[in-house]
Amino acid sequence: MVRAAAILLLLPTQLFAACPGVTQREMNQCAGAEFEAADADLNAVWRVVKPRMDEIGAGASLLDAQRKWIAFRDAACASEADVYSGGSIAPLVAASCLARLTTRRTQDLREMMLP
Repeated sequence: MVRAAAILLLLPTQLFAACPGVTQREMNQCAGAEFEAADADLNAVWRVVKPRMDEIGAGASLLDAQRKWIAFRDAACASEADVYSGGSIAPLVAASCLARLTTRRTQDLREMMLP
């Protein structure tokens, strides 16, 4: 029981604040929905940024960077969740990481649109 309490202290507090479900399943579902929303936002921004980058001749390098970023994001979040492998909290940790990194990348892409 002490080990479980210690693990909970190490988890980012955003995991619990963002998804206030009562059961682990509810929290996992909430985190998954947050990732889906972050991914939809990323895709919307991408549809604007990519054509602008194409216009200035930087579209191919952006596409390459985006593909590499997706591979990084997925690997980084899998690594974070692996700490809890086999536990019911692993999906929450993975989805929260995916949402967090996707939101950050979306902000980076938005900043590319600034004059």
